[in-house]
Amino acid sequence: MGNIRPSFIKSRALLLIEKYPDKFNADFENNKMLVKEYTDVGSNKRMRNWIAGYITRYVQRRRD
Repeated sequence: MGNIRPSFIKSRALLLIEKYPDKFNADFENNKMLVKEYTDVGSNKRMRNWIAGYITRYVQRRRD
């Protein structure tokens, strides 16, 4: 069974992927830094990691 993420995490992540499709990749650390740069959740570490983790999994699934 996978993780169930809140809809606000998914919506923010998909919005970032839509805005910057060539920036994000399957590397969590890279995505974490980009989320911090492109959003206002930089000080909230847990939310930043949630969004970056969802983006990472999303990109990995799209690549396969």
